[in-house]
Formats: sequence, C-alpha cells, structure tokens
Amino acid sequence: MRPRGAFPFARARKRRRRAPAAAVPMGPELSEHRWYARAAELSETGMLTMARRLPELIVQVMRLAWRANRRDLAVTVTLNVVAGVFTAFGLLATTGVLTALFAAGPTPDRVRAAAPALLLVGAAVTVRAACAAAAQWAQARLRPQVERIVQEHLFEVTTGIDLAAFDDAEFQDHLHRARLRGVDSAPSMVDNAVDLFTAFVGVMAAAGALGVLHPVLLPLLLLTALPEGWAAIRAARLGYLTQLDLVEVRRRGWIMSDLMTERRHAAEIRSFTVRDFLLRRYATLAEHIRAVMLDLARRQTMAQVYGDVLKGAATALMYTALGLLLWRGIMPLAVAGTAVLAIRAGQNSLIKLVYSLNRCYEDGLYFSDYSSFCRTAEQRLHRSRIESPAGMPPRGEPERTGTLRRFQEISATGVTFTYPGGESPSLDQVSVRLRRGEIVALVGENGSGKTTLAKILAGLYEPQHGQVRWDDTRVSDLEPDVLRRAIAVVAQDHTHWPMTAADNIAMGDDQAVPDMRAAVREAAAAAGADRVIATLPQGLDTLLDKRFAGGRELSGGQWQRLAAARGFYRDAPLLICDEPTAALDARAEHHLFEEIRRHAAARGRTVLLITHRLASVRHADRIYVLDGGRVIEHGDHRALMDLGGLYAELYELQAAAYRTDDGAATARPEGNGHARPTATA
Repeated sequence: MRPRGAFPFARARKRRRRAPAAAVPMGPELSEHRWYARAAELSETGMLTMARRLPELIVQVMRLAWRANRRDLAVTVTLNVVAGVFTAFGLLATTGVLTALFAAGPTPDRVRAAAPALLLVGAAVTVRAACAAAAQWAQARLRPQVERIVQEHLFEVTTGIDLAAFDDAEFQDHLHRARLRGVDSAPSMVDNAVDLFTAFVGVMAAAGALGVLHPVLLPLLLLTALPEGWAAIRAARLGYLTQLDLVEVRRRGWIMSDLMTERRHAAEIRSFTVRDFLLRRYATLAEHIRAVMLDLARRQTMAQVYGDVLKGAATALMYTALGLLLWRGIMPLAVAGTAVLAIRAGQNSLIKLVYSLNRCYEDGLYFSDYSSFCRTAEQRLHRSRIESPAGMPPRGEPERTGTLRRFQEISATGVTFTYPGGESPSLDQVSVRLRRGEIVALVGENGSGKTTLAKILAGLYEPQHGQVRWDDTRVSDLEPDVLRRAIAVVAQDHTHWPMTAADNIAMGDDQAVPDMRAAVREAAAAAGADRVIATLPQGLDTLLDKRFAGGRELSGGQWQRLAAARGFYRDAPLLICDEPTAALDARAEHHLFEEIRRHAAARGRTVLLITHRLASVRHADRIYVLDGGRVIEHGDHRALMDLGGLYAELYELQAAAYRTDDGAATARPEGNGHARPTATA
C-alpha cells in the first residue's frame, strides 16, 4: 500500500516517508494518484477564500430550489423570518414577566401583574412553533424536487456526451465524484442552506434582544461562535480532501465488489480459483481506506477539541461580563434573567448555525464537483447540428421528419483518430466509402481499427483529422440523434437490458412503429430469435433478468440473436454488424448472414460488416483490409485473392483448417445430424 504520507493533507510531505499502512502488495492504483495536485491545491485554500466561495455556492443551489418549486422556497424563507421575529418578541416580552415577578409586593399581586406579559410570551411561542412547523414542511417538500432536477441533468449530459469521454480515465473519476456525492449534495445543501438561514435568523433574534437589553452582551455572544465555526470548517475541509483522495481507490473497490458479487462473474471466479486473488486485492484497497479514515478521525477530533476549549473560554468570558453588570448595578435582575434566556437561545442558534455552516460548506464542495462536471460535460456535448439533407430532399430543403431516410454514399476521407491518453493513433489516414445498397466488409486482425472505424462512421467518435460525409453533408453538421436513428447496430458486446424480450428488441422505438408487436416478431424471425422467444414462459413479455422474480436468463447465443433482432427491427438505411455471429452456432450463423444479405437487397439497406469469419464476406461488394490502423488493401473477394496480400493469407489460413490432407473440404455435423460443407478458398 501507499504510505500514509501520500495523502493530500497539511504536512503531507513530512509523512510521506512513513512505513506502509499494511504489509499488502501495493497495486499501481495506490502508488500514484492523479488527484494529488488538485487536493494539495485545495488544502492550501484559506478561510477567507472559503468565505468568498460559500455565498456563490448557496446562490447556485438556491437557484436550483427556485427551479424546483418557487412557492415552497418562498414559504420556507418567509415563515422562518416570521418565526425569528416572534422569537425576539417572546424574549423581550419575558422581560416584562420577570420584572413583574421580581417587583416588591405580595406574590398574588405580582403574578397578576405578570399575566398580560405571560400571555404575550405564550402567544409568541405558539405562533413561532406554528411558523417553524409549516416552514419545515415546505422545506421537506423541496428536497425530492431538487434531487430529481440534479439527477435528470446528470443523466442528460452523461447520455448525450461524446463516446470518447468514457475512454478518458480523468473524466471517469470526475464523473464518479459527481455521482458519488455530487448528486446527493444538492438536496442536502438546500436543506443545510435553509437551516443556515433559519439559524441565522434565530441568532439575529437573540442578538437583537440582547442589544436592546445591553449592547455589551452582543459581541460576546458572537465571539462564542468563532471557535466552533473554525473547528467545523476545518473538519469539513479534511473530510472533503480525504474523499477526494479516495475517489479512484473507492471506484476500484466497487469494481472489485461487483466482481465478487455479480452473477455473471461467479462461474469464472470458481473455474479459475481466483477467489483468494480477488480477496487480496480488495483487502489492499480496504486497508488503504481504513488507514486514511483513521487518520481523518484523529485530525477531525483534534480540531473539534481545540474548538471546544476556545468556545468554553469565550462562554466563561461572556458570563463574567454579565456578572460584572449585575454587581455594578448597571443591569436589573429581571433584565439579567431575560439576558440569560436570550444568551441560551442565542447559543443554541449559534450551534445550529455553525453546524449548518459546516454541512453547507462540505456539501458545497461536493456540489461544486457536480457543477464542474456538468459544465465540462456540456462543453463536450455536440452543439446544435444542421439537419441538412443527406442525399434525400433537394439541396436547401430541410428534412422535415428529422430522419435520414436515404443516401447515395457514405464516405470517410483521411480519418485519423487517437483514443484519449493513447500514444499512437488507432486509425491513421483511413479513407473508405459505402454506397447505397452495398455490403461493405471490414476485415483485419485484432486491434487493426475495424470497430473504431465503424464507430466513427456511426458518429459515435469524432476524428481528430479527416471527415465523414453522408453524400455532401458532413457528419459533424448533423444532429447526433438524427444521424444515429439512421443507423442500426448489431454488436458483439451488446447490452443485456433488464427488460422484457420485446423491449430488448424494440429498445425505445416502440412509439415510432404503428404495430410494434408485429414488427418485433418479424425482426425476431429474421434473426432466428423467434425460437428463443418461444421457449420463454411469457414469450415477448418475459423479463430477461434473473435478479427479479419471474426473470429468465439467456445463453450467449440467445442474447446474440436478440441483439441481431434489435438491428433488424430498426428500419435504418445503414446496418452495422460488428462480429454479429461470435456467439452463434454454424446454422444460426449461416441463417443470419443470409438474412443480412436479403435485407440489403430487398430494402436497399447498406450493410457494414465486421467479422473474422472471412467465408462470410466473400459476397461483399467491397472489402477493406485494415492493419495497424491503416487500410492496406481494398476490393472484392476475387481481386483481393488475386492480390495475394494479407486478406488472401488470412483467408487461406481459415480455409486450411477445414481441408483434409488431399485438399478437399471437410464436413462438420449440424445440430440435426446433417452435414454442411464449409467454405474453402
């Protein structure tokens, strides 16, 4: 593990040379931490800087509350002010009660004289309690409304941001901080900001009463808040810096937790006997977090002790001043009694004020992470695109339906793309073209850039150099959603949506199809998924997730067929098939490729096919061979075989696996006992 001195606290450099917290092998995630620089910068932030930042954070979150429900916010603020006014009124009315009770004369007469003032005190307390209860109810209504706004905004930017952002480790940590505490901090900060305002009103009420009774008590009351305020803010800063330092470690810990608790990993953990390995790695992370949190608890406790000692000294000074005023006869006994009540009320409000200030500032730090992430994500979102015609209506006439119904050619010219943090480009000066109704194949060895190129053609990645066009329109000028609705994808690494079988095929397009169920059944039949659906207890309405009651789980091949049906269901002019048969048996593979060709011919769809099964690309209109991120060969099957390059080499290697010693093709048995000859060169 990393030495405890690597944490970004004060004196961090001095502690850096201490021994590791535990004798556990140190992983690379603990040896260096990219957030150290930012945490160190924050640890040097002074109190005045924090005082300047807090109002800005409060204003931001109050704007959220105003958006959420302006009526509830206005009721909360107004009733808290009214409650504070009646607090001050009740304290001042108490002076009349005590004056009458401490006056000379028979006790019954003194009680009768105090009765009117006592009624005023009771009325003030009642009104104050009613206002406080109503304000608390309005405040409680605000929280879920604010929470909904911040969550929806986070999901809006995360689902709309460019795909390359998720390949950036720094972006992932920023997102993790926003999700971890940022979303929860917004409604909490609304509560704390309102509590801060309420406590401030209470302090002002007590201070106003003390100012009327005797001005010298007012600065002494405020003095008692400074030590506790310092301790609270110090503890908040330490807590925030600790969480900041642990972001990546906690994220890795949660990943390890998912590995050890999720069903999809259980079989492989047992097959490869990696239980002890995972437990050791998790223990490394857990021990690191434990050491950090213990150090945090010690330092926060020491800050609180210092604050309590200073607060006790300030309180003793205040009561000493009150005693001197009584001894000198400057303040009557009745006024002194009221002053004691006002001081107690003021101190209670001060405690709440300091606590709310502490929580507000701490939540404000996390809320600033959320706000910062949203600003960064919004900057990376695609701006408004021009929904120009891509080979559809005449030039200058906008596409009325907001879809790309047809095109004549998709072309990529001089495309170069490097993943965030990558040292070399994944694609280097790549140029390809796809004509309407063609089947175009991308082949090459692993890591050659096939899938990256497909994602760029689909508008999921934006190249650093070069451009992609749909006819004469650049992809960068198209609205992303419009572009993506013109593309259907059958991917190897598809999502197993925890929804019904019908939803897994339609995937949000159910409103766009008049007879969704019929279209789903047609797509399922085309992909061979109808036989999978026939085995499910509720058919298309079966929930495909074993984590829920009545849910079912599918095999890899069954999921692959549903993913293929997903691509057929979307009647898009471009169909991208990325290793669509990786999990299929031979018969299902043959059926799927036949359906792909049939769809391309019958509906005029363009198909971009990525596969290692080269026998399946023989009938492609054009084949592009990629190697090291470059297109090194292109042409149809016959031309590439005559060329004798990489394609011919790979094809011969696959074909040789099915030949007998005399060169004839072998036959492999199918599930029904028949045999099908495999493709040869």
